[in-house]
Amino acid sequence: MKKWAFLWLALLLAIVTGCSQEAGGTVSGPSTIQKVLDKKKLVIGTSSGYFPFEMKDKDGKFVGYDMDLGTAIANALKVEVEFKDFTDFGGLIPALQTGDIDMVISGMTIRGDRALAVSFSDPYYSSGQVVMVPKKDTTTKSWQELDQAGKKIAVGQGSTGSLLAKQLFKNAQVMDFDGFTNAALAVKQGQADALIFDEPGVRVFEMMNSDSVRGVYEILSSENLGIALPLNDQATIQWVNSFLASYRNGLDDQASTTKWFKSNDWINQVQQQ
Repeated sequence: MKKWAFLWLALLLAIVTGCSQEAGGTVSGPSTIQKVLDKKKLVIGTSSGYFPFEMKDKDGKFVGYDMDLGTAIANALKVEVEFKDFTDFGGLIPALQTGDIDMVISGMTIRGDRALAVSFSDPYYSSGQVVMVPKKDTTTKSWQELDQAGKKIAVGQGSTGSLLAKQLFKNAQVMDFDGFTNAALAVKQGQADALIFDEPGVRVFEMMNSDSVRGVYEILSSENLGIALPLNDQATIQWVNSFLASYRNGLDDQASTTKWFKSNDWINQVQQQ
């Protein structure tokens, strides 16, 4: 009797455990971190052109704050790192879902709609949305002044700036462009009256194009950037969060922050957009 009772309890535990995993959406099989360790290679999806987070130098090498973070993760795992570039920012999450990449480090804002498709790490950087206008526009001081019929607002397709602009602007036309660079160039070249994007990207673009654009640094919304990981891959999420807890504000992070955000020595070393 005791034997049958034990077997019944074991079976019940297995059923309950299985139901709990299904209800929580826990990933079955090896975690992404384990797969990375097994193949000795970490493939990171990014979308270059978002200064100073992800860029390419004149030799075509990936550089920037996010690249330093990704490299530090690979070093901690003692594996090779490969950065896979996506010209379409919107293609990053589908690539993560299909396993084409292991994680996304690309200045991606943590958002509820995205969290239905991927899981996010703890924040690794806090930012905010601002406006950029042509230099010849010397009067605009807020986004409200731009909300007029006939005005064109450039945004990066799939970006948080795009989502925000479509919520804010009721009269101006919001125009989606393929990434930050193309949206910023639309303002520089007179195809749009303003851009809505992350403050760091706008500040660097203004620094590089001070004769043609200027930033309006009223923060429209604040947000946190996170690493996108396969949905409900708890082992990977836990490892990445543990890594970030030790990396953020550490010596390597401080050096990276100083290099990319507090200096402009690198500007002439990267591919100009």
